[in-house]
Amino acid sequence: MSQSPAAPTARRSIVERLRGAVHELAKFGTVGLIGMVVDIGGSNLLVLGPLSGKPLTASGLSMIAATFVTYFGNRHWTWKDRDRRSVRREYTMFFALNAIALGIGTAVMAFTTYVLHLDSHLWFNIAKILGIGLGTLFRFWSYRRFVFTKGPHPTEDAWEETAQTTV
Repeated sequence: MSQSPAAPTARRSIVERLRGAVHELAKFGTVGLIGMVVDIGGSNLLVLGPLSGKPLTASGLSMIAATFVTYFGNRHWTWKDRDRRSVRREYTMFFALNAIALGIGTAVMAFTTYVLHLDSHLWFNIAKILGIGLGTLFRFWSYRRFVFTKGPHPTEDAWEETAQTTV
């Protein structure tokens, strides 16, 4: 039985897309690891120093620092080839989605510390890593879906032009 000419092309397309996704995921993971070092290192420096006894504050501040690091890494390396018509929209979406991920990580920290009463330094780091993991899953999906998209997004000027031509 012979295969149609489209079959090898379709398989090659799937393999190429999978290879591209793996490459993208590897870059995202590398940027994420750098962000994780900033986050975990920063939170430990803060909780063992000036913010002793304030694990959520230390964690929140280190997450904010890591967010800036990962934005620039993802924009300029992971998804450098993606559309960038509306920088304001991209920044807004990135930081809004990171606020949600910050909430995920903080919820894990709060649950571990205040509900389970596991407040040792070891549990602080376990909760921190678990929160980062859950937040990372959310971030990868949401960045690809809403921030660093392949297709063009309307700019503010395009919205104004549309409004003017429909009035």
